[in-house]
Amino acid sequence: MGVITYETEVATTIPAAKLFKAFVLDGDNLIPKILPQAIKSVETLEGDGGPGTIKLTTFGEGSQFKSSKQRVDAIDKENFTYSYSVIEGDALVGLESISSEVKIVPSPDGGSICKNTSKYHTTGDGKVTEEDIKSGKEKATGIFKAVEAYLLANPNAY
Repeated sequence: MGVITYETEVATTIPAAKLFKAFVLDGDNLIPKILPQAIKSVETLEGDGGPGTIKLTTFGEGSQFKSSKQRVDAIDKENFTYSYSVIEGDALVGLESISSEVKIVPSPDGGSICKNTSKYHTTGDGKVTEEDIKSGKEKATGIFKAVEAYLLANPNAY
């Protein structure tokens, strides 16, 4: 088993607390509302949203995947960090799991920087290509940008 890691950083004018609330704490509701072609729904199968919670994400018509199950590994509302692992689904072909950590860091200008680290845990001879990594980064950035655009267009939300 190998591990392939990639990191992304995106800066925004949205304050960290507001972004964390929309992107992480209410993301299961907000993202399907603003990007239904990417994510149709997110359903909590067990747990209360804290560590150990299992969620089922059903992808939209525009996705190459049907669904995935994620486990919440950690959430820290004070330090704006969230970790989860994809543990089941058709996105895991050749992979044992995908683990991600999202950290939203306040920036000096009152905005924030969203840092995402993803680790692809491969099985046996499973491989992750540069194209897979590029695609993952583009999708994650696209979702982030949609949430950012929603918050900018709706300044009183959250």
